[in-house]
Amino acid sequence: MADAPRDANQVPAHIGVLNTDGLTVVPIKANPVSHGLKVSDGTTGSDNGPKNAKRDQNQVTSIVATSSVDGVTPVVVYADSNGNLLIDSM
Repeated sequence: MADAPRDANQVPAHIGVLNTDGLTVVPIKANPVSHGLKVSDGTTGSDNGPKNAKRDQNQVTSIVATSSVDGVTPVVVYADSNGNLLIDSM
């Protein structure tokens, strides 16, 4: 499990949950020149859980979004092993 990197002000970077197991915390990556998030678009897969945000060893929580189905249910956000945030831009 990777801990969230921190900036000089000790603010943790975003972390996601690995899409292949739903357990491993991985850092979300961005391009240092353009400051754009690294993403994998149109990715689909299985629900590996978890139902609650995962935490790294320093208790930093992974990203959680709101369900597009009901607008209420929290959904843990997945990333791949390269740190690409999984998105579905439709």
